[in-house]
Amino acid sequence: MPKKRSGGGLSPTQQAAKFLGVSVLAGAVLAGIALPAVGALGLAAKGSVESFDELPANLKTPPLSQRTTILDAEGGTIATVYSRDRTVVDLKDISPYLQKAIVAIEDARFYEHGAVDLKGVLRALNKNAQSGGVAEGASTLTQQYVKNVFVEEAGDDPTKVAQATQQTLGRKIRELKYAIQVEEELGKKKILENYLNITFFGQQAYGVEAAAQRYFSKSAKNLKVQEAALLAGIVQSPSRYDPVNDEAEATKRRNTVLDRMADVGDISQAEAAEAKKKPLGLKVSKPKNGCITAVKGSGFFCDYVRAAFLSDPVFGKSKEARAKIWNQGGLTIKTTLDPQAQESVQQSVKDHVNKSDDVATAATIVEPGTGKILAMGQSRPYGFGKNETQINLSVDAAMGGGAGYQPGSTFKPIVAAAALEGGMAANKVYGSPYKMDYPTPVATCDGTWDEKGVSLTNENESEVGPYDMKEATAKSVNTYFVEMISEIGTCPVTEMAAKMGVERADGGKMGQGPSIALGTQEMSPLTMANGYATFASRGMYCTPIAIESISQRVGGKSKSLEVPKSTCSRAMSEQTADTVNTLLRGVVEDGTGQQAGLGGRPSAGKTGTTDERFAAWFVGYTPNMAGAVWVGDPAHKRKMQNITIGGIWHAKVFGGQVPGPIWRDMMTGALDGREAPEFNLVDIPRGDTGDRDRDDEDNDNGNGDENGNNGNNNGGLIGGLVDGGTNGGTTEPDPTFSIPEDFFQGQTNTGNGNGGGRG
Repeated sequence: MPKKRSGGGLSPTQQAAKFLGVSVLAGAVLAGIALPAVGALGLAAKGSVESFDELPANLKTPPLSQRTTILDAEGGTIATVYSRDRTVVDLKDISPYLQKAIVAIEDARFYEHGAVDLKGVLRALNKNAQSGGVAEGASTLTQQYVKNVFVEEAGDDPTKVAQATQQTLGRKIRELKYAIQVEEELGKKKILENYLNITFFGQQAYGVEAAAQRYFSKSAKNLKVQEAALLAGIVQSPSRYDPVNDEAEATKRRNTVLDRMADVGDISQAEAAEAKKKPLGLKVSKPKNGCITAVKGSGFFCDYVRAAFLSDPVFGKSKEARAKIWNQGGLTIKTTLDPQAQESVQQSVKDHVNKSDDVATAATIVEPGTGKILAMGQSRPYGFGKNETQINLSVDAAMGGGAGYQPGSTFKPIVAAAALEGGMAANKVYGSPYKMDYPTPVATCDGTWDEKGVSLTNENESEVGPYDMKEATAKSVNTYFVEMISEIGTCPVTEMAAKMGVERADGGKMGQGPSIALGTQEMSPLTMANGYATFASRGMYCTPIAIESISQRVGGKSKSLEVPKSTCSRAMSEQTADTVNTLLRGVVEDGTGQQAGLGGRPSAGKTGTTDERFAAWFVGYTPNMAGAVWVGDPAHKRKMQNITIGGIWHAKVFGGQVPGPIWRDMMTGALDGREAPEFNLVDIPRGDTGDRDRDDEDNDNGNGDENGNNGNNNGGLIGGLVDGGTNGGTTEPDPTFSIPEDFFQGQTNTGNGNGGGRG
């Protein structure tokens, strides 16, 4: 109900509103001013005073959508993203020429009339009668502003936009009532300021500041008279008067605005004539929107930040609520990205793998104990062109990645951690023959696994036990870890993996077959890096985070938004973690990962290569950074045999040979100038392996090349079984074995479709 004065009647403004709501609008309809026949009435079909009064009393003005800036951990800009490119500015920061130009061409009597210009209505009535159509409208600048508010509120929903702009009497009545309210509450200058900030100027530019930057690469406050006239002329029809695509039409429209400015006395006729002689003087800045513009190859991290925002309930209870905040923009998001680490990752990736190679690489670094994602990069850039992709090869499918990749032997330390946590001695010895059948039955979380006659081998025939845990880890002996998981069962392993945040990239359930010891479940590099960070932080797992803080600018004020925090929990005892660290320290000192060693800085890690060499890994860490590197074909079609990667030919790719050096170089750069803390190592006495002769061949650490110079015993899936490939100058044949259908649970071999399909 309308408010009444203390005397009991309506105020003059409210009486005028009622009068205008019935008489003027009715006259406008009869005149056909920008309205269709009376048949499509909508809200005000009754044409009554009551229908006008039934409208809500106040116009709810949504915050204007603005650009969002994503920053790295040091405050540097990563990228600018927006639903609508807009920067809200005060009226004092808008050229007086532009203020005058927009008023002159859109509503010359703006400062003289109220919400509705009665003279304008009569003028339009006369002109439309003469033309026999709708030659001229009668909406005031205030009414146009209200309509733009409706459009802004509709966002990117095409149905709501259509409703906000439909030519019906109902919309006109709403527009009029709110225009009266706006005139009463805001005043002319504020209405003009709001109008100039909300209006669309074409070329993805909303508001005068974005428009000035787009067309002239300058601020709105510095626009000259001819530039201001051009922008003012665009408003009526941004597509028709687009100066980028139709210079002649835009020039004609600009000159019309200049003439109008002279007619109303804003400039002299001589100034108008002089300005009309000048060229448009465009200096177009391309729209710089989205993660494709991110610096230092951080486009995929930028996309991860967006995915994290849209998926986390802390930013809104529903997906729609979160999307509304994101699209509204005006956010300044400070992230965890470390610029030094990011630059190092991208440089290492570039040095070792070309974007045009048959295979790709993805690498991620996280901070142990905090879950902060410090760097994320890959060899195929973020984009839509050849050898580019929008699939983030470092993350799970739910966060914009693919179905993941089998991690091979990099999963073995998780098996060891589960066994140690269950009380197994760190010097446990198993027979570890070169070839064996999977022991049966094997206990699982929901029963037993019992498949007889399924065999596996180690990588090289020289790998014959017995082995203790330290040597088996260093050499990545398949049969050792299969015997281990057969003894403890699969459930402790899958439970340990879950505690470490290690789960399938496709969100599916972890398989329960004993083959999981050899890394058959598809994982993402971020998952593996963060899982290994649990070892580095002495058993504390922290959920990964990418966002440090967010501030949002609404109107002229900024407010802080709550952001998700990393949740840390103990996944294993410090003793277990320290033991695994000691085991994996041996891998880079004298095992399969020597090529990934960091020299004098303490480091630990594990190699991995998958079945038929579809993927190769190195996952490693220091006490203050953990990183994972994957190399392979995202489409899971190209085997890494007889292949050129980064300009170097390989007969067979090993986990320590290609991913290892990438890891070494990226971690070296990321850690440069930072402290080098020590691990808390434990003494692991040698297990009783009997009188087995440990000759030089048996103790070969496997840092050889594809030419047969000095064998490579890198572990992988099948562990060891298809890693390495050369030994003491003699190339070993690939082992063969029989596998029943569906034996390798989760091994879909579909991979990630490059540039579209996700497998």
